[in-house]
Amino acid sequence: MAIIVDLDVMLAKRKMRLNDLSASVGVSPQNLSILKTGKAKAIRFSTLDAICEALECEPGDILKHNTNTSGD
Repeated sequence: MAIIVDLDVMLAKRKMRLNDLSASVGVSPQNLSILKTGKAKAIRFSTLDAICEALECEPGDILKHNTNTSGD
């Protein structure tokens, strides 16, 4: 996939655990784990907004575009 999710990087920078983020944004740890591992097919803007607010970051801090998609 051309979109890379760096949620784990931002969690580490903020010294926050996935369960803490889950409680903060109201999304199950299982769904956040799917997002964190890059297996999610989509994310709602409201969820992205809540994650960014909880982590005090911008969407571009957790979502990256992989320009080398020849292997996908």
